[in-house]
Amino acid sequence: MQAIRKRYFPTLAEYIRSGSEASLYEATELGKLLDDIHPEEIIAIHEECMHTLVSNVESEEALQLYNRSFIFLIELMVAYRFRNYPEKSTEQKYTEMREMLFQSHRSFVMVKNKYENVLQHMDSGIALFDGDGILSFINLQMAKLLDIPRKTLVGCTIREILLHPQLKRGTKRMILRLYKEMFLRRSRYYELQDACDRHLLVTVTYGDQLDGDYLISVKDVTEYKQIEQTAYQNDKLAMLGKIAAAIAHEIRNPLTSIRGFIQLLRPHLQQLGKEEYARIIVAEIDRANDIIYEFLNSSKPSAPMKQEIQVDALLKEVTLLTESEALMKNCDIHVETYDQMKVSIDVKQVKQVLLNLLRNAMDAIEDVKGERRGRIDLSARSEGRYVEIKVRDNGKGMDRATMNRLFDPFLRRRRPGPDSDYP
Repeated sequence: MQAIRKRYFPTLAEYIRSGSEASLYEATELGKLLDDIHPEEIIAIHEECMHTLVSNVESEEALQLYNRSFIFLIELMVAYRFRNYPEKSTEQKYTEMREMLFQSHRSFVMVKNKYENVLQHMDSGIALFDGDGILSFINLQMAKLLDIPRKTLVGCTIREILLHPQLKRGTKRMILRLYKEMFLRRSRYYELQDACDRHLLVTVTYGDQLDGDYLISVKDVTEYKQIEQTAYQNDKLAMLGKIAAAIAHEIRNPLTSIRGFIQLLRPHLQQLGKEEYARIIVAEIDRANDIIYEFLNSSKPSAPMKQEIQVDALLKEVTLLTESEALMKNCDIHVETYDQMKVSIDVKQVKQVLLNLLRNAMDAIEDVKGERRGRIDLSARSEGRYVEIKVRDNGKGMDRATMNRLFDPFLRRRRPGPDSDYP
């Protein structure tokens, strides 16, 4: 059996490749050698070889190879039946010939059904139209994409499919668009997005390549599109990182000058009773310098530098940093703490988070039209071992498109509905 397999595969592959009479003659010679092999074993060997031959080809090419292999199998089976043909009467010859053709036809149908079963369960949708535009074959995946039972589609023309009572309006528009692109403009490939936001790649093999038939293949490439979009986004972020690094490097020089001038103004602020402002400005400049240093000198986030701090002191400092901007944007910031609480945190990082939330809240309040004054509530309370800090505002909120991009870098938009919370 192993020797037969070794000879069967190259003989079949040569016929499929060339389709020559010489390679078909080899099928006849091979059939004469199959003495003690049952016909079902021959079909199993044929199926095994075909599975190997079509494992790395597109669906439309696989269908062509299957069709061509049937001729090879029939030629081999005829030779197999006549390998030990004795001298018999004419009636006996006709009887055996009739039986042989019946057996060959049954074997052919068996192989055809197996190949169709393979096509039925492919992940690509496949539809085959004959030269008159009538659908002669459609697999399960294509019927699933159309959301119509496949038995009601076979034998229909494009027009009859479009008039099908179960065809959805969105799918009908998609088919019309495909018909315009693929058959009127003769496009071989076309990409589209369906009502479920799936990205579909449609391929057409035209009649001049498929004995007058038209083969349509539809593949869901949503995952590939997502990978492509992620790679594109990474490229943009890499370029943005280079630009940001250059800008950050230049920002350090004016920050140093500002820090020096604040130190010179500190005695004057002390006379005015505003020494606290000078301290906060210097601390914030130092924090900005630290952030720039970490950005320029580390390829990954550093470990948190934790220290113990009073929560109310943290909230008071954040409020001082934002109160002037809040007044300009017509809003009040109300701070509320329920008890004296201490936490061990990275002060710089948590302070940056709170500043971002407050600025987002002010952006939302500024966009609200009318005379209503904005209000931001900044509160903290103990929750067991943890402290919950909540930012609440009466701004306009974010639409769904903005929410989907919530974690994009440098995006400043808002959330749906007023009076919403940020935990």
